[in-house]
Amino acid sequence: MENNNTLQSVKAAGKALAIFALISGALVAITFTLTEDKIAENEREALLKSLHELVPPQLHNNDLYQDTVELDIPSLNYRAKKITVYRARIDSIPTFAIFSVTAPDGYSGAINLLIAVNIDESLAGVRVVSHKETPGLGDAIEIVRSDWIRAFEGKSLNNPSKSRWSVKKDGGDFDQLTGATITPRAIVKITKKTLEYFIDNKTNVFKTRKSHGNNGL
Repeated sequence: MENNNTLQSVKAAGKALAIFALISGALVAITFTLTEDKIAENEREALLKSLHELVPPQLHNNDLYQDTVELDIPSLNYRAKKITVYRARIDSIPTFAIFSVTAPDGYSGAINLLIAVNIDESLAGVRVVSHKETPGLGDAIEIVRSDWIRAFEGKSLNNPSKSRWSVKKDGGDFDQLTGATITPRAIVKITKKTLEYFIDNKTNVFKTRKSHGNNGL
């Protein structure tokens, strides 16, 4: 009789644990789903904020987040990763292309950037999305740290000439940062390559069938 009671108790405890595990699993799944959606929405808002810093809403009337294309660009590929291009238009007429690129040769590693190019082949601007550069030195590439990154605004491969697209230490027109040359050199280099690609492939960038969604940075 005692063994029977013990067996019943063990079974009851097992059922209780199973029910608890199911409830816990369901709660974890629900929490993960809700959190995942929130994280995705926050990332979307942060990305749109960065995109609109370069191309304000009044300069386009399409959805930048949706009007994207993934391109295989050997000169810009980092680890064979396709490049996401966000395309701005006014009434279907192309106005800007914003390239999400990576400069692999920063001082402390890869630097992720957004590079916005005007339809007239001049730069609307460049913004750093993420990096691992040294605080107090290389992090001056951030817009919140200094105005250094604004030096690209309005520039093109004619202003300055292609031969001057390097930092001053290398004989070019772009300032280096105090105590940090490698970091700005990497950004100047990837920005020049992006401009070169856009000039040679402008029509295809905007003609290519748009993607519904994007991979972000």
